[in-house]
Parts: sequence; structure tokens; C-alpha cells
Amino acid sequence: MAESKPNTKLIRSDQIEPVASCIKAIAHPLRLAIVCLLGPGERTVTEICQELGTTQPNISQHLNLLHNQQLLKSRKDGNRVYYAIADQRLSEIIGMLQKIYCPEDNA
Repeated sequence: MAESKPNTKLIRSDQIEPVASCIKAIAHPLRLAIVCLLGPGERTVTEICQELGTTQPNISQHLNLLHNQQLLKSRKDGNRVYYAIADQRLSEIIGMLQKIYCPEDNA
């Protein structure tokens, strides 16, 4: 019986840089926390600040970086800005990380 090769897919060479940039962007602890917080749905800047316990200028700087990497989308409603994950694939990645590293407490 012949040995079967593992079914591995390599990232296409034209996708290596964008994928690496995405991973680098979410590798910062606060940016990862922001993306995790946005997993279930959009939030305002104020809500993100309150949830993460840091200042609006600090959160805005990280949101701007994630937005510039096209990982987040934003919409304005009056004087509020709402942020959400722009690419469903990022939500799937974050969901997998949460299942592995943040399992529900069954107690």
C-alpha cells in the first residue's frame, strides 16, 4: 500500500505578504483584544474603551491601524463611530483561537 501524502495547501506566493501583515497587525495584545471583542458584532469606540479599560486616543490609534490593514470596517452614526470586523475569515480565525485558548468555563 502506497503512503498517502498529507493534504496540505500552501499559501499562494502572492498572498504571503498580505497574510503576514494581517497576522502582524493582530499580534499586539490590545489589537487582538479589540478583534476578539468585535467578533460577535460591531461596537462603538466608547464601548471598546470601557470594555478594555484604556483611553480613547490609545484605542483609536489601534483601531486606525487595523482599519488601514482593511481588517476592520467602520460606519458613522451621528457622532458615534461603530467598528466591526471587515473580513469573515478574520472572524473565523479569532473564533478558532478562542475555542483553543479561551474555552467556555463549564463550572
